[in-house]
Amino acid sequence: MQGNNRREQWATKIGLILALAGNAIGLGNFLRFPVQAAQNGGGAFMIPYFLAFILMGIPLMWVECAIGRMGGRYGHGHTAGMFELLWQHPLAKYLGMLGIFIPFTVALYYIYINAWTLAYGYFSLIGDYFGVTSREAMGAYLRGFQGVESNQYFSTVTTSYTFFLITLAISMYIIYHGVSGGIERLAKIAMPLLFLIGVALMIRVLTFGTPDPNYPEHNVLNGLGFVWNPQPERLPHASLWLAAAGQIFFTLSIATGAIPTYASYMREEDDVGLTGLSTASLNELAEVVLGGTIAITAAVAFFGLAETQAIAKGGAFNLGFQALPMVFQKIPLGQLFGALWFLLLFFAGITSVVALAQPVMALFQDGLGWSRWHATCGVLAALFVLSQPVIFFLKHGFLDELDFWVGSFALVLFALIETIQFAWVFGMERGWNEIVKGAAIPVPRLFFYVIKYITPLFLVFILVAWAIQDVPNKIFMVGVKPEDVPYVWAARLMMVAILVSFGFLVKIASSKREKGFQR
Repeated sequence: MQGNNRREQWATKIGLILALAGNAIGLGNFLRFPVQAAQNGGGAFMIPYFLAFILMGIPLMWVECAIGRMGGRYGHGHTAGMFELLWQHPLAKYLGMLGIFIPFTVALYYIYINAWTLAYGYFSLIGDYFGVTSREAMGAYLRGFQGVESNQYFSTVTTSYTFFLITLAISMYIIYHGVSGGIERLAKIAMPLLFLIGVALMIRVLTFGTPDPNYPEHNVLNGLGFVWNPQPERLPHASLWLAAAGQIFFTLSIATGAIPTYASYMREEDDVGLTGLSTASLNELAEVVLGGTIAITAAVAFFGLAETQAIAKGGAFNLGFQALPMVFQKIPLGQLFGALWFLLLFFAGITSVVALAQPVMALFQDGLGWSRWHATCGVLAALFVLSQPVIFFLKHGFLDELDFWVGSFALVLFALIETIQFAWVFGMERGWNEIVKGAAIPVPRLFFYVIKYITPLFLVFILVAWAIQDVPNKIFMVGVKPEDVPYVWAARLMMVAILVSFGFLVKIASSKREKGFQR
């Protein structure tokens, strides 16, 4: 096998780290994390959270970076090709294909959700939702915007569809300009601005004090306490550990296939140890410090603990798109701070969107030999066409079905397959040599055993728990309205069709590569 050094590469080390951080830092850092922490014991949640970060998050980050850098050495920018390096077996490429199928399918709905943040940033700036002062009315405003219902705020899905097209166009423009000219340039702009905006919003929230003297219990300290006060009596509950491990899994964007693809553009001398640790640390800074302070604290300060709990139970979108817009209406310069909040979310989302699309770009370019232009057009066409049912069937649970099977269950399954391939099939000794090769920092030998034994056990724990708790209800559509059943089946059939299509493309790519070697 000959190495392929003609592929694109990251222009700078900081660009690589910021791009990887941009992939990891997403909407979940600022919407999902505070809700998970608040619902699962506050400070008690953080104990298993940090344990999962050390024993699963960081090891998997190193594993994926090592797989990616090794794959790039042989011209593989997608996990289907990388898995063939780990396991010399005809099935290897089809197991690796999950690392292309997952990010593409997640991108189908992630782009639409990210479009909401862009739209709400605009609505904040012009004060469009100002005057919508109750949580129920703000919920109706969101549902009208999403096209879930027609009401006095939005009669059609036209507005959200327009912002979807804008977001898709921005994403593809960035992707078309390549790794260093597009993705890296975006990361160098978006990531510093994200942290700058996040710090500004955090400072503003911490200065809320007690907004309404008539309700002295509605204050910032109670808001911080809601997230951070320990409840050690909850530590024996398995659900707490499952929630914490799941959050770490989601927040680092592990097993989406994007990290190995990004790492494939590393230079041979770029280290895995410092790169992976820096990426994970930046993500935790965004999530724990900024995400753990802004949304929940602001909601408690203005609505109190009971109301905030009710909002949090309704889901992360309710917190970010209902509670906070009401807060912005109550503070000076609320239109500006509202625009900044949604701009922060948009930056977090757009960097993740381009990361989700890149594995498919790598398949088209590295595997099929397409030009960047043709690969971009192919990805654009596929994303546009297959996003339509996500948009127009949102109210029927189409997006939720994709998110559970691909955005949740398949992620853990792929991570487990990936870890077994790396540590047991490829061999931990060889894998460890890839991790420590050229390392700028010493990687503790302890992680050799963590990756081989503890990380797979963590993944099995999550997978089995979900299989027992959630999968049967999902399979048999428990709680699904009869009128929504056809749409759920349509979502499942679409996922199968996408998976089969990628299997066909991976087979073609593998055949082309074999013929190239023969020549």
